[in-house]
Amino acid sequence: MEDYDGRQVVGMDLHRHRSVLVRMTEDGRRLGISRITNSPQELRKEIARAGKAPRVVLEATYGWYWAADVLEAAGAEVHLAHPLGVKAFTYRRVKNDVKDAADLADLLRMGRLPEAWTAPHAVRELREITRYRHKLVKLRTSCKDQVHAVLAKLGIAVPHTGLFGTGGQAWLDGLKLPQPYAGKVTSLRQLTGELTTEITMLTDVTGDLLAGDRGYQVIQQLPGIGPVLAAVIVAEIGDITRFRNAGQLCSWAGLTPRHRESDLKVARGHVTKQGSRMLRWALTEAIQRTPAGNPVRQRKDSIIARRGKEARNIARVAAARELLTLVFYGMRDHPAAWPGPPPARRTSSQHDQPWPAAGREAAEHSAPRRARGRKLFCPPPPAAGRPCDWPRLTAT
Repeated sequence: MEDYDGRQVVGMDLHRHRSVLVRMTEDGRRLGISRITNSPQELRKEIARAGKAPRVVLEATYGWYWAADVLEAAGAEVHLAHPLGVKAFTYRRVKNDVKDAADLADLLRMGRLPEAWTAPHAVRELREITRYRHKLVKLRTSCKDQVHAVLAKLGIAVPHTGLFGTGGQAWLDGLKLPQPYAGKVTSLRQLTGELTTEITMLTDVTGDLLAGDRGYQVIQQLPGIGPVLAAVIVAEIGDITRFRNAGQLCSWAGLTPRHRESDLKVARGHVTKQGSRMLRWALTEAIQRTPAGNPVRQRKDSIIARRGKEARNIARVAAARELLTLVFYGMRDHPAAWPGPPPARRTSSQHDQPWPAAGREAAEHSAPRRARGRKLFCPPPPAAGRPCDWPRLTAT
């Protein structure tokens, strides 16, 4: 089959040190199998055997950046397989690298590949900076917590609300502690200072990178979103035009309910959380800082008032989805001024319309609401001429 001169489909099972590539024709005939040691030179050499502009698929797994870049530079059409979409591979009776690579190639050539978005270089670089800054902030918080823990062990009350402010630092300077606690506190304070310097530098870098981004500037007008959270949101979303409407963005972010349906039974659960964890964190942080009287804050407060304080997490998630809807329109349409209340959720035929002139439409409020509950039963329609004894929707 090496005399085949058509376009080839290549499935690549990528590992940390070695990889397996399976080449096949567009109709599924296998052309060759190769195992390589991971390096740009080896991958370029092997992909050259696949002819001109091959279609290559690899899973979006640990360390896929370098492989995708090498393949694109070699002229290949690169596709990323979503890890959750190909999870069924693990349940086969016989599982090996060759079968995994061949199955990826089969899914691609048949048009059934669960594909993930391949972020361009600029988005990847921005994500690297924002995610690294987030990790440094978590490390700095850990250092501060350890200082408080040392003082608690020694039974020392802290007279300052901000231990690491100007007054708190001066108080720590004059505090006499026994060893080894004094050395530990000194070390933690030095680490906190170094981390603060790095965090400040990364904040300036992200601000410079996004200085000309209109969407980054617009979403900072939203309540609770400042330069740091705006940078995280823009980095995680990337190209906003890949989403047709706000509902798709919310689904991608994992802020929509899980839906399981079979025959006449429908079960809906909590949000899927199948998206960017960093994006959901940024939105919930913004909700925590939303001022009273804002429509997004009112959405959160109304749920808590109706369902009680135990529904605070549910209310935060619901408000986060409302905020993400506003983020979608802000990044896509770049409105000069916000209309106030969030826009009405649009149908598929309305997704290309401009930003609405006012808040929610009255039709949204007048539409009948479905019964609440995690499990719903939809009964069949009654026979002709018989009265319906079934409720339209019964929660169980």
